[in-house]
Amino acid sequence: MKIAQVYSHLNGLEFLMVHKPQLWEEIKQAIEAVDASLVMDKISKEKTMVGRKLYSPSGLNKLFKAEFKQRDWEEVRVPYCVNEDLDTTRQIANILDRNEQRKIIEENGFRSFNTYNQIDFVKDRVAIEIQFGKYFSVQYDLHVKHTFFYGIGDIDVGIEIIPNHNLMSQMSTGVAWYENELMNIVREGRSNPSVPIILIGIEP
Repeated sequence: MKIAQVYSHLNGLEFLMVHKPQLWEEIKQAIEAVDASLVMDKISKEKTMVGRKLYSPSGLNKLFKAEFKQRDWEEVRVPYCVNEDLDTTRQIANILDRNEQRKIIEENGFRSFNTYNQIDFVKDRVAIEIQFGKYFSVQYDLHVKHTFFYGIGDIDVGIEIIPNHNLMSQMSTGVAWYENELMNIVREGRSNPSVPIILIGIEP
């Protein structure tokens, strides 16, 4: 695979190149090491492309996971508790200890539900999400995942790796693509999302 386009939001790329250039090199090496031809094996059942051979999203994810794990990038999960009451939610929103959150919820008379935020890969305060899912998944990554980990002080930069138009056209319909997500970010204004982001468009 290769990097086709890069957009730096709130100087995310500039921060990485100045403070952690070795990580930027690792990211480029991991992307270039992925041989996408190995997973051009999904046979489409969609009406508009029945029988057409496409890139497999799950296959691509496995290839990327192997490359980043080989370079010591690790998945991170942060568990927390939620409930239906607004006042209680405000009370626990900035508490990071799940047991303390659960205790407050139950003391307030509500039922506590366990959940978590997860990021694909993190290393030295840089987070990476690789997204071959539906288009709305990118917005969730940008506005929930990257924003959450940045907000609690665990990362300095979030990176979103997605197909560009060329790769997207060789996958099932509905996949997020660089050119479209670039427009979404620009339309939201310079300060939204409020976390330095590097948006990377990739292609075979």
